[in-house]
Amino acid sequence: MVILVARTGRHLQRYNKGRRQVVGCIPYRYKNIIDLSLGDEDAFEVLLISPQRKGKGLLFPKGGWEKDETIEDAARRETIEEAGVCGNIEGKLGTWYFENKNGDAAYEGHMFPLFVTEELDLWPEKDIRQRLWMTVREARKLCQHGWMKEALELLISRLTSQCRRTKMDLFSRINRASGGHGSVLRLGCRAQVLAPPPQNPAEGA
Repeated sequence: MVILVARTGRHLQRYNKGRRQVVGCIPYRYKNIIDLSLGDEDAFEVLLISPQRKGKGLLFPKGGWEKDETIEDAARRETIEEAGVCGNIEGKLGTWYFENKNGDAAYEGHMFPLFVTEELDLWPEKDIRQRLWMTVREARKLCQHGWMKEALELLISRLTSQCRRTKMDLFSRINRASGGHGSVLRLGCRAQVLAPPPQNPAEGA
């Protein structure tokens, strides 16, 4: 999907019982090198962006879900328009109901994880937003919306659960296949076990 200009206008905007339907993503990536002894949430980073209007805090990319697109397509589009990243949409984190600060507009928000595979140099809102990769701890402090923080905690729970299962599987495979002498190629939760190198006949003599 290549987007050079952000969509404008709300003539295609979806509503549900008077609530404007919005959709967004929590973009994330695994750190390139990670010590498997670190806390599970230290294995990855999330991407936040600055608000369009000046204000305190950061947020995850989100925007209106329109009638001519699926919910996943809307999530991808908004993430490209606002944050300039592409990737793989994963299973929805949930649905939230909230109001704006003035209490005069109601929303229905849907959030997805997006595993980032590409960062664009140019994107529609580059000139009005900043994008910042950060740790989960930093994101908890800086994200300005409570409902987005809830979505973040659900993502953390999902990813750390995967990390724990991966670690257990890694160590189990090392012990079974190599008597504990295998090595681990550390790529976050996408690590894999490498077989021990073949023994040099001269070393065994």
